[in-house]
Amino acid sequence: VQLEESGGGLVQPGGSLRLSCLASGSIFSIIAMGWYRQAPGKERELVAKITSGDTTNYADSVKGRFTISRDNAKNTVYLQMNCLKPEDTAVYYCNAGGASVYYSGNYWGQGTQVTVSS
Repeated sequence: VQLEESGGGLVQPGGSLRLSCLASGSIFSIIAMGWYRQAPGKERELVAKITSGDTTNYADSVKGRFTISRDNAKNTVYLQMNCLKPEDTAVYYCNAGGASVYYSGNYWGQGTQVTVSS
């Protein structure tokens, strides 16, 4: 399974970004996909995950600001990020595999940088 992320960049506080992750390869077994992030000096943390049945799980820090969605026909998961804060600055990683929205799957993307700064 290969995961290709896109959509990161530099944005001012209060702004928005949309991340995309395209899955390819042996994807028939993937039920859950999602996003993790890792800021400098911190551990990687869950941001949001979604199953093929649209069950979701969000980190408390992003609830009400971020929305995860997926297009099963396109094997793509999206993360719409609104009202961004400087503390959202991190490398965002796409994750896929398994069926849980609480634990990471086996497959990771290369990561895309999101920087929130004025």
